[in-house]
This record gives sequence, structure tokens and C-alpha cells, in this order.
Amino acid sequence: MQDEGGCHSCHCRRSHPRWRPDPGDIDLFDIHLHASRVADPNPYAGTVIDFRAAVEARDPDAVAATLADNVVFRSPVAFKPYPGKAITAAILRGVLRVFEDFRYVRELSGDGGRDHALVFEARLGDIAVEGCDFLHLDETGLIDEFTVMVRPLSAAQALAAAMAAQFEQIQREAAAG
Repeated sequence: MQDEGGCHSCHCRRSHPRWRPDPGDIDLFDIHLHASRVADPNPYAGTVIDFRAAVEARDPDAVAATLADNVVFRSPVAFKPYPGKAITAAILRGVLRVFEDFRYVRELSGDGGRDHALVFEARLGDIAVEGCDFLHLDETGLIDEFTVMVRPLSAAQALAAAMAAQFEQIQREAAAG
């Protein structure tokens, strides 16, 4: 087959900006050859997939497995960050206990695949909550920064009250490791 520029070469034809294959022009070898040249666009995607699945399955052990030992958690209702895997995992267990009908509705990723935003919806009693989990992954692919934002104000206030009621249990769980 000859392209518009008169070239018969497979590689020249395919590099032409307007070239489109004829239906019978691609075979399985072509597909394999070209697919093998495509690099994984996000080598860190596995952690985010595992984290999201663990949260949606309400599996606190699987959530904890995605956290780096030096993770820092920033709460939407407390100024002071919480450093460390034990306290972060305990806080997330508390969140799993207080949120109802939790679901992620959108996922955004930054360049390089180490920054992610997971937009969620949930309920606290009869209060609708909208929020976002901002995750940063370290060089090994584990979550080392975890920031949560929620809205509206009534939801943030309800979350603050619900988590305050959980905090003694959260501290015990964190101390137990």
C-alpha cells in the first residue's frame, strides 16, 4: 500500500500524520510489537488501586498496607498533622466506622503518578458529605502524605464530632500498633 507521500515503507507510512490503517492491514504481530513499546504511564498506580479497593471494601488492614511507615496524615478538622503509620491507620479505621455509604466518584492523577486526588461522597447520619483524599506516594509507591478535605461546613462539623467520639479508641489502636 502506498501512502499519500508516495512511500511504501511500513514505518514511514505509519509515521505520516494522516495515516490510518486499512481494516486488514494490522496483524497480531503488529499489535504485539507496538503494544510492547508502550511504557506504563503510571508505575505507582497499583498503590492507588489497592488503596481505593481497600477503602471501598472497608478493609482496614489492606488500607494500612498501602501506607508508608513515615506517612503524615492531615485531617480536615484538626490543625496539627498526625505523623506515622500507626496513628494514620487508626484514624482511617475510625473514619471507616463513622462514614456511611462511602464511595469514590472521581480520581485525578498528577504528572509522574505520585500525586492523586480521590473525590468521595458519603453520609454521616443524615448529613451528605463531599470530600477529597489527596495522596502523595513515596519513591517505593507507598502513601507518605495523606490530606483530607470535606465540605460543606455542616459535614466538617459532623465529622469533627464523630471523630472526637472515636478518639480514645483511635489512640488505643495506635498505641497497639
